[in-house]
Amino acid sequence: MNGMKADFIPVLSLAPMAGMTDWPMRVLCYRMGAEYACSEMVSAVGFMCAKPDNLVYRQLLKVHQEETATACQLFGKDPTVMGEAAQRITELGRFASLDINMGCPARKVVSIGEGSALLLNPEQAYRVMEAVKRNTTLPVTIKTRLGFDGDSMNATLLGEAAQSLGFQWMALHGRTRQQQYAGHADYEAIASVRQRLSIPVIANGDVFEPEDAPRILKETGCSGLMIGRGAMGNPWLFRGARQCLRGEAVTPVSLEERIAVARLHMEWMTEYKGERLGVLEMRKHIGHYISGIRGAGALRREMNAAKTKQEMDDLLERLLDDKEELE
Repeated sequence: MNGMKADFIPVLSLAPMAGMTDWPMRVLCYRMGAEYACSEMVSAVGFMCAKPDNLVYRQLLKVHQEETATACQLFGKDPTVMGEAAQRITELGRFASLDINMGCPARKVVSIGEGSALLLNPEQAYRVMEAVKRNTTLPVTIKTRLGFDGDSMNATLLGEAAQSLGFQWMALHGRTRQQQYAGHADYEAIASVRQRLSIPVIANGDVFEPEDAPRILKETGCSGLMIGRGAMGNPWLFRGARQCLRGEAVTPVSLEERIAVARLHMEWMTEYKGERLGVLEMRKHIGHYISGIRGAGALRREMNAAKTKQEMDDLLERLLDDKEELE
């Protein structure tokens, strides 16, 4: 896989989400209009210490042949280890770029000084960025938040470091780590950071409806949008967002289309991870696919008890049968 072009800035991209953005979800989003996607977070320390046949990292680093702009997202605090991991992942030849996570709010990540904890230490963050850049021939990007809390609004400092090192762009989530996902993304704050930087900024946070896309781009003045939670069970959000950006009517998503894509997702997932693990992981995805559909709550409970692909498929088929009865 070739690296991204130097002037490539995606208008619509899929944000990295732990336990969600493996290749089946990424490919579905690409097919619906995403231009770029990130892998799930890859721990630099874990990757460097893992045996070559480690199943977890084999799956985390799996890239489908349809992916042409996917980044591997690395996280860590040790510049030496991050640099070594960047070199090894570059040598795999699977990814178009490397992204450095400095925004993850998870306690287990923050408690060891990684993810959004680096917002508290811009000097350390710079050393990590410099080490990754020095050890790869791929374009490098960074994803972060406005700050760790209200007293450490250091996104601009990280952005300045990224631009001084020649990074491709910075993706910026409009909340602090302290906020987690509470409240609303602060687009005014994202716009303020963007105005202080020459590096392109991609806005992230609260893109749930197609109409959000043109509004957020206008409010932030950013070069693009990164969509995360809104795309869970809803890859059509990319299609609708692009239609809104073009001033076109949004194509509605029929129940039949939802079920067909959920089935395809399940087919890929069980081929990729085996039936037992694939079915377990599909439970969270199916819950999003059927959200808002009549009878979804009861069906979700049954889905969570399903143990085979056939059981899940039968439950999805029942949704279509119920629709025909109502009609």
